[in-house]
Parts: sequence; C-alpha cells; structure tokens
Amino acid sequence: MRISLARGELLDALNVVSKGLSSRSTLPILSGILLTANGDSVVMQSTDLEISVRHSVPARIDAEGQVVVPGKLISDIVRSLPEAAVTMEADGKDKIRVSCGQSSFSMKVLSPEDFPRFPEVKPDATVTMKAETIASIVRQVSKAVSRDETRPVLTGVLVVTDGTALKMVATDSYRLAVRDDEIETAPSENINAVVPGKALEEVTRLAGGSSAVSMGVAENQVVFEFGGTVFVSRRIEGNFPNYRQLIPDSSETNVTVDRQELLDAVRRVSLMAQHNAPLRMKVSVEEQTLTLSATTQDVGEAKEDIQVQAEGQDVEMAFNHAYLADGVAVANSEQVVIGMISPLKPGVMRSVGTEDYTYLLMPVRIG
Repeated sequence: MRISLARGELLDALNVVSKGLSSRSTLPILSGILLTANGDSVVMQSTDLEISVRHSVPARIDAEGQVVVPGKLISDIVRSLPEAAVTMEADGKDKIRVSCGQSSFSMKVLSPEDFPRFPEVKPDATVTMKAETIASIVRQVSKAVSRDETRPVLTGVLVVTDGTALKMVATDSYRLAVRDDEIETAPSENINAVVPGKALEEVTRLAGGSSAVSMGVAENQVVFEFGGTVFVSRRIEGNFPNYRQLIPDSSETNVTVDRQELLDAVRRVSLMAQHNAPLRMKVSVEEQTLTLSATTQDVGEAKEDIQVQAEGQDVEMAFNHAYLADGVAVANSEQVVIGMISPLKPGVMRSVGTEDYTYLLMPVRIG
C-alpha cells in the first residue's frame, strides 16, 4: 500500500475516525485505525465495539492495500508535521513508513484480518435533519443527560418522531430538557429510541461542516451518516421515564424575564453559592421583581433584583445554581418564562416566542 494526501486533509480525517478508538480495551487491535486504500480514496475505520466510525477521504493511491495503524500515534505524528503532502507506504507486512518533507517515521502495524467487521446497519426508519438543527437540539438537551452509568437509560436521549414532528428528551432525574422541532420529511415509520447522549454529542461536533445528518434506527443500533462519515452506535435498552407526567399542566406563578439578564444575574449571585449552597429565587408580584440570593456560611452572601413581568402568587424557591444556569444558557429566545407552583414542586422554564424548549428543574428544600 502506498498513498499520498495533504497533511490537513489527513489530520481532519484522523480526527473524525479517532472518535471510535478504544482507550480502555485490553485488545490492541481496538486502539488501531484500519486504512483501506482503493481506487481514488482511503477508507478509515475504528471501533471500540460500542461505537464504530468509518470515514472516506480522497487520496492519490499508488498501490492499493490494507493496514491497521496505531490510532493515537499516527494522529500525533500527522499533527506534528508541516503543511505538505504526506506519503504512507507499507514496508512489508508489519511496518509502515510515514514521510513528509524531510521527516520520516516508521511504525509497527497490525493485521487487518484481526480488525472487527464494520456493522452494516439496515435501518427500520431514517430521519434527515439539517446539521445546524440537530446541533441546536442536542445542545439544548445534552446538559440534562445523566453521567451515572448505573442507570444506563438516563445516559441516553429519547428520540421520538410522529409524522414530521420530532422530539428529543433527556433527564438525569434532577432536571428534564425537552426540545420539539419539525422535520421536512417524515420517516417511513415513527421512531421511538433511546440514543446514547455521548454519541449524539460526538456526531454534532463531527458534522459541523456538513449540510445534513441522517439518523437511521435499527433494532439494536443507530447509524448516522454525514459527509463522508458513517457513525454507528448501539441503542440503549430499557424504558425511558414517563417524562410527560413530570411536567405540570399549570402554574400558580409565571415570571417572564430577559434571558441574558437572568443568566448574568444567576452567574454573579452563584459566586456565593459555594459548597452546594442553593440559589434562592423570590418573586414579588406587587413589585414585579425577581430576587436572586445565595449564602454560604463563613464565606458571604449575594443578592440581586431583576425587573420582570410576574403574574399569580408570591413564591420563594431554591435551585441548584449550576443546573439553573445550564437551562437558561441554552434557551433559544430573548425571553423565558418560569412557571412555579410551590417550593416543593418543580419549576418549569420555557422559551418565549418559539415555545419549542421546556426545561424542568427539581427544587432544593429550604428551611
């Protein structure tokens, strides 16, 4: 095998396919990238047996062939090279030579026969979205994805379609994020699947330069395709919580506030919400103010008033300041409305105008 391509294009391709490399496996082959030179392109593959990535990049092929190269090492080498043509040439069966300008490297390779076969997924249903649309949706719901591996279903995002209506939902049991959207073409059948949150985040990062992303769902797997990349992940098994019953039908108090003003105030006051101290929110309907305050014993306290449009009853609640800031930061509107019932019931924040984003936050008990 002998191939040549621009250093920048090679590095971009390696950055994509490296997302499927295994960092913890005892199998050396899973830390490698399978290179297949054929025709006028190089196909790169990686897998950790949970995620598999395949990416194709145009190249000059002087001799076809296959080889498995150490993933991290080849990426580090190419990253260090000057911006020029990079040539990779198999040196027998167990070595490959990488050269660029006056630099030359030789490294051990593994047998392509030992590399796992790429999963060929035949989706039962496929949905296609603009890349910026799925990136916006995932950005809004991913903050609520749980990082606790002991409850696998909460580490995923529920993806549901009903005709052209698309919904993504995530919860870590302390907060819940729901985003609704419309897709141009309905899938052949409705989708109801829990997709790993990490996979969705990786896909949206990798697909930034693409125009569209297609997501196909099969019985045990989900496959994303964008540009010259195929990204396959296992579906998460289990029943996603019934999120609808968590969202209150109505509120005793509704507060409409400028999103950026609220976010800035929350971040300032949170400086005094240390050691898990809660952030308090007090609504005065008569004065049309929202008062944010935080106190940390032996450290200090902070307080700030914001002018708002308040309806209903006066109420005081407390929240985890980081969770509150997360939800406000990703709302896609100039204003948000926060609905509250009582200090022990969850608060619900929604976008104003777009009304496609709902963020529910469990309260912190205050004495």
